[in-house]
Amino acid sequence: MAVREIFTGMPWWVKWVAVPVVALVIFGGLITSILSFVIGLLFKVLVFVAVVGVLIYVVRKFKDAGSSSGRY
Repeated sequence: MAVREIFTGMPWWVKWVAVPVVALVIFGGLITSILSFVIGLLFKVLVFVAVVGVLIYVVRKFKDAGSSSGRY
């Protein structure tokens, strides 16, 4: 018996309201933990990129300042 055959005789609200609500109640904690992990990972990646960018900027600034003061 296919899923389509099971839902054929059901009212629309069972397919489009009750089943998603039941799925959210059962898997809500899992969905929340996955979303928080992904958002946390993206935040850490953004922080990493920002810190590396600042580090590169500071190193280039000191490198340029050191080489220009040595010339004069």
